[in-house]
Amino acid sequence: MAGIVNYVKESFGELKNNVTWTPWSEAQSLTILVAVFSIVFSLAIWGVDSVFSKVVSFYFALING
Repeated sequence: MAGIVNYVKESFGELKNNVTWTPWSEAQSLTILVAVFSIVFSLAIWGVDSVFSKVVSFYFALING
């Protein structure tokens, strides 16, 4: 158990002292970029899914007469 506690302490020390963190303004702009890209990508997938759904529905309506 002491090994786990020591590992966690060393990990936090590593994160605090040796990791170079992205500046806050850059992190915010990258977060916004990811959010916008996610929304655009999800809308594109929704559009393709809608078109595919209509094509499949049309196909089944066509073969069922």
